[in-house]
Amino acid sequence: MILNKKIPLKYWLNNIKKELFIVTIFSTFIFFLTKYIFKITVPSSIGAFLITAISLLLSFKLSQSYDRWWEARKIWGAIVNDSRSFVVQLKNFTKDTDNEIVKRMALRQIAWCYSLSLNLRMQDPLYNIEEFISKDELESLKNKSNVPLSLLDTNTDDLSILHKEKIINDYQQVQIDKTIVRLCASMGKAERIKNTSFPKTYRETLYIFIFITLISLSFAFSNMSGFLEIPVIVIIAIPFFLLDKIAKNIQDPFENRPTDTPMTSISRTIEINIKQQMGLENIPEPIISDKFYVL
Repeated sequence: MILNKKIPLKYWLNNIKKELFIVTIFSTFIFFLTKYIFKITVPSSIGAFLITAISLLLSFKLSQSYDRWWEARKIWGAIVNDSRSFVVQLKNFTKDTDNEIVKRMALRQIAWCYSLSLNLRMQDPLYNIEEFISKDELESLKNKSNVPLSLLDTNTDDLSILHKEKIINDYQQVQIDKTIVRLCASMGKAERIKNTSFPKTYRETLYIFIFITLISLSFAFSNMSGFLEIPVIVIIAIPFFLLDKIAKNIQDPFENRPTDTPMTSISRTIEINIKQQMGLENIPEPIISDKFYVL
């Protein structure tokens, strides 16, 4: 997630350097074509109309992309709330934070958050979660296709044990089970965003029409003196391509990019909260990034 810090100019330029290079090439070509070979004049009104149309389409695309990013952030906000509620219920219903099963379930919830964030980013979902689960459980998870789901399933098994041993009653089991179901629903919503691509035809069509608009402007500005039309076209191109790149990046919030939902940072916050709730030691510090973004 981009933080409220100064974003380096290098980051902006790296996003659109290929597009600016292409614009510079074709605007230079059109300049020499219209000046030394044959004159082609395009009314500036056409360029103005295309700019207006592209601006509206970009605005719509940005809105749709932001909706996907914000939905992902709301999903992880719900995960924070339900993770805290899960441990609060375990503590209050059992009245025993020293119970081995309760500790195991609380730590497994931390592992679930980290594992889900890694799984959404197509990374190893078992990475660095050995602190929170036993070696035998870690080994058994290596054969699972959906590790976060397996962790939730194991927590439901432990919940059944608490119920069978009369540590919690029927009503308390139902309440905790509802919290686990909400966590599972949040996972499904995040996976839906991850596995549903933004329509490529719409994205690519808009991208092509930005170039068409800039080409028409290059012909419309061919009467400008000197090489002035080339930098003017490049300057006009910058906001269009930047907005297009911003929309493209935020529409996929689980890709391990600066614009991502900060799942690792959120998972660390959950770890801190749960360990403090359980009165455990080795509480880590919150993730503080020295960059302009946090993951």
